[in-house]
Amino acid sequence: MSRRDLTEKQRDFIRYLRSYLREHGVWPTYREISDHFGFRSPNSVTQNLQALHKKGYLKRDEYGYELAEDEYPRAANAIPIRGVIAAGALQEAVEADLGNITLETLFPNLERIFAIRVSGRSMIGEGIGDGDYVLLVDDDIPNGGIGAVLYDGETSLKRIYHEGNSIRLEADNDEYEDIHIAPDVFEEVTVLGRYVGHVNRDGIFARAGRRATRAA
Repeated sequence: MSRRDLTEKQRDFIRYLRSYLREHGVWPTYREISDHFGFRSPNSVTQNLQALHKKGYLKRDEYGYELAEDEYPRAANAIPIRGVIAAGALQEAVEADLGNITLETLFPNLERIFAIRVSGRSMIGEGIGDGDYVLLVDDDIPNGGIGAVLYDGETSLKRIYHEGNSIRLEADNDEYEDIHIAPDVFEEVTVLGRYVGHVNRDGIFARAGRRATRAA
């Protein structure tokens, strides 16, 4: 079942239901749902439940709503969370079904992410090599952030700096010089996407802070 057909609010809603069920073992009341999301009317709860039911995330019988059966088994592209382990003093192992880790876990904006194959080694300092697949989200690039831009029919993946009316594209490899772009009034620099990670033979790397952290 694809998660891309949910709005951000609906994703928050289904996450709350899953979390509540894991913690309490029962379905939350309308009042508890309303209080959690700040709804002014129970009708908002009903509308969200009906929308999730229509999209196949919930099933319904004469007793009410339940999570759809395919919410529980491991998805083909998911990693099961099998319990809790201590990272300090020795403690008793805790085995439990805590759900799955999916690409959506690593990349909350998965529905807006796309991949582009990299040609060149100008960003090798970030661990992005020739032939890797860079993951970009459809979003603006903050000053000093990494992203892909299009200018005069040419593209580049670099760290982006805004300097007055010009833009500086900084590589993360001393073998490459910075690129300075000063578009005139009739030219435009198009942001293709903000870097959020990359994929290569070593695994999936999700961006965390200034560097990308290996996710798989």
